[in-house]
Amino acid sequence: MTVSDALGWLVDAAARRTEAGLHRVLRPRAAGDALLDLASNDYLGLARHPAVVEAAVAALRDFGAGSTGSRLVTGSTSLHDALEQALAAHVGTAEALVFSSGYLANLGAAAALAGPGTLVVSDESNHASLVDACRLSRARVVVVPHASVTAVEEALRGRAEERALVVTDTVFSVDGDVAPLAELHDACRRHGAALLVDDAHGLGVVGPLGAGAAATAGLAGEPDVVVTVTLSKSLGSQGGAVLGPAGLRDHLVDTARAFVFDTGLAPSAAAAALAALRLVDADRVSALRRTSWSLADALGVARTAGAVVPLPVGNPHRAVAAQALCRSEGVSVGCFRPPSVPAGRSCLRLTARAALSDAEVTRAAETALRA
Repeated sequence: MTVSDALGWLVDAAARRTEAGLHRVLRPRAAGDALLDLASNDYLGLARHPAVVEAAVAALRDFGAGSTGSRLVTGSTSLHDALEQALAAHVGTAEALVFSSGYLANLGAAAALAGPGTLVVSDESNHASLVDACRLSRARVVVVPHASVTAVEEALRGRAEERALVVTDTVFSVDGDVAPLAELHDACRRHGAALLVDDAHGLGVVGPLGAGAAATAGLAGEPDVVVTVTLSKSLGSQGGAVLGPAGLRDHLVDTARAFVFDTGLAPSAAAAALAALRLVDADRVSALRRTSWSLADALGVARTAGAVVPLPVGNPHRAVAAQALCRSEGVSVGCFRPPSVPAGRSCLRLTARAALSDAEVTRAAETALRA
């Protein structure tokens, strides 16, 4: 092989992905995009709320465009501190630490809580960020069948390692089902394991006030439970956070490489998330729930606990074609194919939002079903 063809294999790899229906395309959207949005994660419609936008603009004026450094150097501001306190209070944990993305929050938490000499037990349907976090932890990882408490307990019972960590999504990002959190926690307690839950799709969605699935299950304040969240879904901003018991924050600041060596979240994003969190209330959460259930009913599929409603398609080529047809009729929907889902389970993913009208729900469902 010569220098000139060292990356020649990329052409063949691209051709194989296209043949399998797994080629992906970036579609930049304009500010005035007129598509009916059932693809984004702006569940509560707060990304464009005037109070959220104004908070971000004010932070831009006060702090500038970026955080200017890592959180340990110049990247921490009073806004980060206020956001961490507000998140902990909303979810019901002792502490919180903000990361620059939800992905990095998962990487940082898992790597800091596990490592060589630790067993990590991971649900097979976990988000890619948890999968990568497990791989990077350098711990022994056992992947168990979806939502199987029995399999988790078997893995914990048979371990030789002194420490163990069970990791799971709360609301799963494609099917929208909720992990058996209370039962998992009981199993962890019986076997001396900690529980790490990714509540990205639960914050602002689950529970009367949107405190999340972990809080609703009564786990958020437990001393052996760690919760990760994203600020880019219900809160309409970007970033992530790790929440948990006293002492966790200091441990992450000292040891989480995804925190220590990363540029801090932009102050404008922190300000936007903080303003959005103050707007999360019972009315918005219940409106989202009604919309999600109405959408599921209109599609003829089972209701989910979250905002995402999957419509099974099966074949990835068909899923891409269905998404394109929806787009041509003015409706934006998600298209999930391997590796986001197992082979044979490609689907359209429609995302409910609190502000969708009944007419928009009907239009979106009818369009997706035609596709």
